Amino acid sequence: MSAQEIANKLWNLCNVLRDDGVTYHQYLNELTYILFLKLSEVKGFADQIPEDYRWAKFVEQKDNVEAFRMYRTFLATVSNETESASIKDIYTNASTTLTKPVNFNTLVQAIDKLDWYEESDRDVMGDIYESLLEKNAGEKKSGAGQYFTPRPLINVMVKLMAPKLGEKWNDPACGTFGFMISADHYLKEKYDYRYTLSADQIKFQEEKAFSGVELVGDAHRLALMNARLHGLESTIHLGDTLTSLGENLKGYNGVLANPPFGTKKGGEKPTRNDLKYVSSNKQLNFLQHIYRSLIADGTGRAAVVLPDNVLFEDGDGQRIRKDLMEKCNLHTILRLPTGIFYAAGVKTNVLFFTRGKTEEANTKNVWFYDMRTNMPNFGKRTPFTEKAFDDFITAYTGGLGFENVVKDYDATIDEAKRRKVANERWQCITLAEIEKKNYSLDLGLISDSSLSNNDDLGEPIDIAKDALAELQSITEQLNAMIKELN
Repeated sequence: MSAQEIANKLWNLCNVLRDDGVTYHQYLNELTYILFLKLSEVKGFADQIPEDYRWAKFVEQKDNVEAFRMYRTFLATVSNETESASIKDIYTNASTTLTKPVNFNTLVQAIDKLDWYEESDRDVMGDIYESLLEKNAGEKKSGAGQYFTPRPLINVMVKLMAPKLGEKWNDPACGTFGFMISADHYLKEKYDYRYTLSADQIKFQEEKAFSGVELVGDAHRLALMNARLHGLESTIHLGDTLTSLGENLKGYNGVLANPPFGTKKGGEKPTRNDLKYVSSNKQLNFLQHIYRSLIADGTGRAAVVLPDNVLFEDGDGQRIRKDLMEKCNLHTILRLPTGIFYAAGVKTNVLFFTRGKTEEANTKNVWFYDMRTNMPNFGKRTPFTEKAFDDFITAYTGGLGFENVVKDYDATIDEAKRRKVANERWQCITLAEIEKKNYSLDLGLISDSSLSNNDDLGEPIDIAKDALAELQSITEQLNAMIKELN
C-alpha cells in the first residue's frame, strides 16, 4: 500500500473519532504515539518497547476498557522503562486526548490491518504527517504556520548536493526531518552498507551523519520518530536555531533547509551573539546562520529554500547578500513555480552555494534558472514531480545530468559547460551587474507571455488568493520595519 493510500485511510479514521471531541491536530498527535508502536513491529525494534506494551498486546486485547487503560499507562511510564534515548524523547510528556475506549480500539484494529510493507523504505511518516497537516490547515481556515517542502523538490536538492559518506549534514529548521531522511536514502541507494562500510562507519552514518533542529514540539516528535523508523539515531534538537543554541551548530559539510517564512514573533531580533547582521526577518537570519555553519574548506555546500523578499530586501538584506557572496560562491538561484507550497501565492527560490576557503571574493557570477514564468499551474491536473526539474538539472550540470554529480560534486559547477546550455530560462549574471543593482538578486526572470495573453490569467479565485497573499506578505514586512524603527 502506498504512503498516500495509508494517509487517506488514516484521515478517514479521524472522521470516525470526531464524536470523541478530537480535533484534527489532536488526532495527529495521537497517531504519532499509536503508529510508532505498530511501526516498531514492522521495522523490527519492538524489543525496545516494554514487553507488556508491545503492539501485539493491544491488538490481542479484546476488552476496550482494559486496552485503553494499558495505553494510558504506557504513555505515562514508557519514558522511564525503555533504554532507547529516541523512544524516551518521543514519548516525553505524552498523554492521550481520547476519552472513549472503543475509539482507541477502533484505531488499533484499523491500523493493524494496513499493509505497511510495500513502501517501508520511503519517508512514509513524512508523507502522512504532511497530508494530515494540510487537512488540519484547511479545517482551521488558516495557515498551519509551517510550509513543508514538496518531496520532488527535496529529492532534487539532495541529488544536486550529492552527500558523501563520512560527511556531516544539518537542517536547522527540520520539520519532520524530510531533507535528512532523503539524504540518508540517497546514500543507501549508492552503497550497500553491509559490504562496503566498517562497523564504525555504519555507526557514524546512523548517529552522526545527519542532524537537525525543530522549534515546534509536535513536529520535533515526528522528526524523532521518522529518523528512528529509518534506522537513524540522529541528534534532533528541540529549540530555536536563532537563539544561543545555534551558535554551536557549525562545521557542517552540507546544509539542506527550508526555513520558516515570516518575521520573528513580535518583530524581535534573534538572541545570537555570533551573527554579524541581525534582522526581524527570520529567513535572512537563517540564511546567515547557514552559510556561517558550513566548513570553510571549499567543499561545504548548501541548498536553501527562501522567499522572494530575501532576494531584494534593503538594509540588512542587502548587507547579508553581500556577505554571502563574499564568503561563498553563490553559483545558482532557481526561481521556483508559485503554488507548490500550501500557502497560495508564496513565491520561493532555491539558493545553491559553496563556502569558500577565504572570507571574500568567492562569487564571480550567479546563474539563474526561471522555473516560474510561463509555467503550468501545478496541481491535480499537472502533478508536481521530479520530471518538472529535468531542464533545470541539465542546465545546472552543464548537460551531464545527475551522473556527473555522483562522480564529483565540484565538477557540476563548470562555467564552460554551463555556458553551452541553450535555454532562455538559463542565464548568467555577473557580480558587477549585481553590484550595480545594490546586490539585489531579484533577477533572472524571462518575459511573461501572460501579460499579453489574458486567456491564461487563471481562475479569478486563484488570482484573488495570490493577491491577498502578496498583500499579507508586504504588510508583515512593513510591520517588522515599523517595529524596528520604533
